[in-house]
Amino acid sequence: MREERQSRKLTLVIVFIALLLDNMLLTVVVPIIPSYLYTVDDAAANMAKNHTTASPHTPSGTFQTIVSLYDNSVRVTSGGPMDSTPIPLDQAQAVSLSTSALTPHNSTEPDCPKADDQLLNENVKVGLLFASKATVQLITNPFIGPLTNRIGYQIPMFAGFCIMFLSTIMFAFSSSYTLLFLARSLQGVGSSCSSVAGMGMLASVYTDDEERGNAIGIALGGLAMGVLVGPPFGSVMYEFVGKTAPFLILAVLAVLDGALQLFILQPSKVEPESQKGSSLWSLIKDPYILIAAGSICFANMAIAMLEPALPIWMMETMCPRKWQLGVAFVPASISYLIGTNIFGVLAHKMGSNSKLDFSGRLGICCLLKSTAWLCSLIGMVLVGVSILCVPFAKDIYGLILPNFGVGFAIGMVDSSMMPIMGYLVDLRHVSVYGTVYAIADVAFCMGFALGPSAGGAIAKNIGFPWLMTIIGVVDILFAPLCYFLRSPPGREEKMAILMDSNCSMKTRSYSTQGNTEYEEMETEYDEY
Repeated sequence: MREERQSRKLTLVIVFIALLLDNMLLTVVVPIIPSYLYTVDDAAANMAKNHTTASPHTPSGTFQTIVSLYDNSVRVTSGGPMDSTPIPLDQAQAVSLSTSALTPHNSTEPDCPKADDQLLNENVKVGLLFASKATVQLITNPFIGPLTNRIGYQIPMFAGFCIMFLSTIMFAFSSSYTLLFLARSLQGVGSSCSSVAGMGMLASVYTDDEERGNAIGIALGGLAMGVLVGPPFGSVMYEFVGKTAPFLILAVLAVLDGALQLFILQPSKVEPESQKGSSLWSLIKDPYILIAAGSICFANMAIAMLEPALPIWMMETMCPRKWQLGVAFVPASISYLIGTNIFGVLAHKMGSNSKLDFSGRLGICCLLKSTAWLCSLIGMVLVGVSILCVPFAKDIYGLILPNFGVGFAIGMVDSSMMPIMGYLVDLRHVSVYGTVYAIADVAFCMGFALGPSAGGAIAKNIGFPWLMTIIGVVDILFAPLCYFLRSPPGREEKMAILMDSNCSMKTRSYSTQGNTEYEEMETEYDEY
């Protein structure tokens, strides 16, 4: 028993670290990419402009200054190669001042990009680049879920590490938009393997509802820490060290995580599930799973729209330093960490526990009153209200409260809905979790695919404030649907299995053959 408990703890640690590094790579690019691409595009535009306006020969009216180190004079040369005239040094200083005014100089003041078409176009480019990861992950997830049912969770987890390491190295050394786009897309495949296999592994090793809720809450804490550390870490390293440094550090940490997986999970072993899980289509048709997935999707779509659009809007309106572009997301990250820890610990009280009371052969199922739907409903409303407040900020300090509300509300939704996804499978389907957490990850990815891509185009055409208004209203309108998760019905035979494994049983019989009838019923469920 102690060895089994220790093994589960090590599994939780591995999933925690994998989600931490995956989401650090997800968010470390948020402050780097918009500024980096704008710098590259601006330099290219200026070079092209200078090339087209410059004449092939130097005009005769221009002059160059050559300072003599041997006498107090400066030779001023015209366009001719042999034409030079010495002038006194005091006159040369005046010339130097006049020419230096025409050349750019380094300053400690932040660079303030002009609110021109070039800056607005960055919304679309950055949005598409950010969305590529989630889009690829969205396409990959339906294949990873059934794959884990066939070969187990260990091999996909290790494959996710390998792909993420390759993506991190590409980010470090890529300088063109095409290579950065490819690196971001490749990260989507690795994230699909890590997240689906990791959450499915936790749901399979933690069979008790209370322990499962706690474990998923801790794992989401790793995700939250990655989101928390990523933006400030990336922005500070980018400004003071350079673009390559943060990705190389993440690559080293990824190698350590891979070594841990190699020795503990032993990914060479194929361990398929003992029973065949429900098909993907049957889970997608379940309206309760769709509502839970929709909550995850629309809640995360809010922060997904913020990631590419907020730094560009800050560059346009606030003139921030580079490190401030990442620090602006710190309140959301801290509050997300708080929210997932609070509601992850309480997840087993939010619909995960059930008590079943049987009367006669079929019995009557009485579920405890669930509050998961209420937490998700409040979280969706809070996301919408907080997002609506973001455009009213006049400086970086005005973003603290709205971003804090966004992060805390998303933490409420994620930590409530993730355990519910596993519980809905227990209650209404076969207790194999790879496919349902693939659906949860698809919902997450849809938010991060549609959010940046559509958000970038909306911000370019109608502005950042209208973008925040649209997603805020959508979240508020979706919130009432969470009420349907208040008491989801279950299949009778599945409810009996849950009763036998997790709940205390009370038998009530109105015939003298009650015990015999109950034994027959138990045999039928064992066969199922």
